[in-house]
Amino acid sequence: MAIIQWFPGHMAKALRQVKENLKSVDIVLELVDARLPESSRNPQLAEVLQDKPSIIVLTKMDLADPAETKRWINYYESMGQPAIAVNSNSGNLKIIEKKIKEKLRAMCIGIPNVGKSTLLNHLVKKNVAQTGNRPGVTKAQQWLKAGKDLQLLDTPGILWPKFEDPLVGKKLALTGAI
Repeated sequence: MAIIQWFPGHMAKALRQVKENLKSVDIVLELVDARLPESSRNPQLAEVLQDKPSIIVLTKMDLADPAETKRWINYYESMGQPAIAVNSNSGNLKIIEKKIKEKLRAMCIGIPNVGKSTLLNHLVKKNVAQTGNRPGVTKAQQWLKAGKDLQLLDTPGILWPKFEDPLVGKKLALTGAI
């Protein structure tokens, strides 16, 4: 069985930067694709986050089975991990704004092409982060201001060095993450 490797140098750099900036944020928004939540969840990011408060945000909920999405949210919450589902393009993001209302600085992380920049553009109510329907559009971290107090850190998508399960690699390829 072949192991798929995909870890360009810029992803290693982005992972280092996430580790460096983690101490300066209050909460992390970990975005995953609602069509394949576990396959689109980078195991390295979970290790890096450790005890930092975080919310799993299942994006692209409009493309996923609603019943399955609800099951995933229930699963994460049963594990003590807050989770919500959104459609970043429809503007139904009040739930995220409500959950991070008391926070001053939030970091948005996830794999490529999961909707990090799209989500942040809606939260700041301007198109300040470049978006595209392909992986690798965000090349560097950037701070965005939402309202008068909230700062949001947009980060490049980060995959992990090896997909031990070839099916994970295939799923990510089919959804445009690689």
